[in-house]
Amino acid sequence: MAKLQSFVNNPYQENTYIIYDETGECAIIDPGMYTRPEQDAVVNFIKDNQLKPVLLLNTHCHIDHVLGNRFVFDQYGLKPQFNEGESETLAAVVAYAPAMGFRYDASPIPDTYLPETGTITFGNTTLELIFAPGHSPASLCFYDKQANMLIGGDVLFRSSIGRTDLPGGDYSTLVKSIEEKLFVLPDDCTVYPGHGPETTIGFEKQHNPYL
Repeated sequence: MAKLQSFVNNPYQENTYIIYDETGECAIIDPGMYTRPEQDAVVNFIKDNQLKPVLLLNTHCHIDHVLGNRFVFDQYGLKPQFNEGESETLAAVVAYAPAMGFRYDASPIPDTYLPETGTITFGNTTLELIFAPGHSPASLCFYDKQANMLIGGDVLFRSSIGRTDLPGGDYSTLVKSIEEKLFVLPDDCTVYPGHGPETTIGFEKQHNPYL
């Protein structure tokens, strides 16, 4: 069964995830590494656990989730995969990164885009794609049914939801995504968000003030 390791990266305190299983293959999700120590932490974890990165996935393409895309490509030869609806979001980072004071090495463009539904596999692990726009135009969440865990990007947080005041964001769309796509998952499903601590679907149904 898949295991998950998280790393908190960059000034936005973004959660970067490595999901891996007994085969040694792993997927890197939302690499936000910005500083050398942040990059080293991810590389050393992969090396120490003798993992083989085979997928680079982005839930969405805001700057804090793609800062490490180029580094992962340079290190492991992996191009990112995300839904094509995030292409403009990614392209915009080049223009606004300097204004925000970020050094940004432009992300490679995908060879393969992810559909709104379906699955993606590595090793013995299958991730179901859940299309959940609202925070950004074409956010995807990745659900491992066997491990009962969701890597959710900036859709749902512990007692909060993703912001909707950025380009491509829409509050009613986000709430609809959560209620119709995420709240159908098991109550004990662990949600690993793009920022902050993990939560569960059941906890958010009971306690999230936005929903």
